Amino acid sequence: MVEQSEPAADPPGGRPPGVAAVARAWAKAVTGTSYLPLAQDQLEAFLGDLTVRLVTALRAEPFTVRVGYQVGSDLVAAHIASAEGLGRTIEVLDLRLLRDLDIDDPDMPDRMARLLGGIATGYTRALRDRTLDEQETIRRAALVAREQAEIALRESEARYRHRATHDPLTDLPNRSLFTQRLDDVFSTAGRTGGEGRRLGVCFVDLDGFKIVNDTLGHHIGDLLLVSVAERLRRGVGEHLVARIGGDEFVILVADTTCTDDVLKVAEATIAAIGEPVVVDGHELTVTASIGIVERTVAGTTPSEVMRAADVTLHWAKSAGKGRWALFDPVRNDHQLARYALSAAMPAALDRGEFFLDYQPLVALAGGALLGVEALVRWRHPTMGVLGPDRFISLAEDSGLIVRLGSWVLAEACREARRWLDRSAHAPFVSVNLAVRQVNDPGLVRYVTDVLADTRLPADRLQLEITESALMSTADGPVRTLRELADLGVRIAIDDFGTGYSNLSYLRSLPVQELKLAGKFVEGLRAPAGTDRTDESILLTLVTLAHTLRLTVTAEGVETAGQAERLRAIGCDAAQGWHFGRPGPADGITERLT
Repeated sequence: MVEQSEPAADPPGGRPPGVAAVARAWAKAVTGTSYLPLAQDQLEAFLGDLTVRLVTALRAEPFTVRVGYQVGSDLVAAHIASAEGLGRTIEVLDLRLLRDLDIDDPDMPDRMARLLGGIATGYTRALRDRTLDEQETIRRAALVAREQAEIALRESEARYRHRATHDPLTDLPNRSLFTQRLDDVFSTAGRTGGEGRRLGVCFVDLDGFKIVNDTLGHHIGDLLLVSVAERLRRGVGEHLVARIGGDEFVILVADTTCTDDVLKVAEATIAAIGEPVVVDGHELTVTASIGIVERTVAGTTPSEVMRAADVTLHWAKSAGKGRWALFDPVRNDHQLARYALSAAMPAALDRGEFFLDYQPLVALAGGALLGVEALVRWRHPTMGVLGPDRFISLAEDSGLIVRLGSWVLAEACREARRWLDRSAHAPFVSVNLAVRQVNDPGLVRYVTDVLADTRLPADRLQLEITESALMSTADGPVRTLRELADLGVRIAIDDFGTGYSNLSYLRSLPVQELKLAGKFVEGLRAPAGTDRTDESILLTLVTLAHTLRLTVTAEGVETAGQAERLRAIGCDAAQGWHFGRPGPADGITERLT
């Protein structure tokens, strides 16, 4: 119920009496029906103006409801825009407008009703138009927002793809993108029938980069990698350069015409990386090793190309670094065969595929059988019998030489014991020791146990070592040899003359025998009276060895002439095909009988 009030006095400005009262009542009624961005006095002034317009319209001749339409529209424009606000407006104007303004013309109630209808109609139309405008604004805003979201999504996806395919430090393509581009070369060639298409890959590794990290820190190392990446970009032109991890980079040279295309890229790479660079005040120079593969796409796969490049990189580094190496399939096949042999050796030892041959060591004066050298062989199931030159270095590299050498020592000692059981004049057995065996702290204990198990006298065992096994800064090998010599085991230096040939050093070693390298004996094949250089060297070595009370055995004697000339210069013993080829233990047994 709208509160009744007395008609107000005419306000300043000549407004009809009662306008202020109607405006106050109207403002009070609509306050709170919607958000109004007007203060109370501003709202009353606004509604007062509308009241004046309505009163003028009621009294106008001819009468029209157009003012009602406009008032309803103005209400919506002033944010009095709710169903409750319209209802209260109609209620207040219907009760107060005619009464408070003292309008009692008999036509006024009818005009008032029509005017109120016009207000409602104008209000409704304005509210509808504003709603449609707002909807259109919202629609346009939604379209703009969606377009902006799509742009942001595309940019985000592009950034994500870039981060996923590029190295965060150097911004070069990473391993993933390089692999994709390499695969694309193969797939494109397959689709287009490009059987003759060729490609090249340069696998680049920085030499000595770890030293930079260790001495100057990883921050300097990272800055150096950024510098190298930039120089690679400039140096190799349009070819794809990727960082695949650490200090390793790879360059894809697509559609080569010949190997020279890739070699030029490798040379440019080495030159670019080798330029001195100042990094955070430090002048640095690095080099690079490069493994190169250039071949037709047909007949190979991306993984085979990368494996070949990796293998070739190791060849470049082992050759001295700061250079490139080109993949060689023959060399690679040889290394694969060596790897296969190395991998098969442990099982072969378990299956008993190794056996020993023995070569006689004969006194040059009289021809007596003094000893035999045990030579290990491998009866490979598919490759036949393999000599030690095929697998001993593999055993040394893999560490299996200790186990294999232990088996050789035990087997040789068992055979020597059987010979001794047949004849008191049985030969001693000579067994080669690898460097790893000499450095093995358990060697003395193992030799002691083998001699005890086989009941072989210690003086019937000779252990052959190379000069390189002794010429080290460690005291372990010399101490081990002295302990073995104290047991009574004979110690011989094998292939003397090919290493340090330090006779003065031998004075402090427990050595009984020198075995002269066969390459000196080869010179004795020349007819007497020709070049006598090797003979003079042998004479000097024999004389000096005898001065040190050492026995001298010549290796590789293949002719009677060589044996005679060795005998003439005083050499004590010899071994070689002239005196007997390596053979099974039964041959030595027959020789004893």
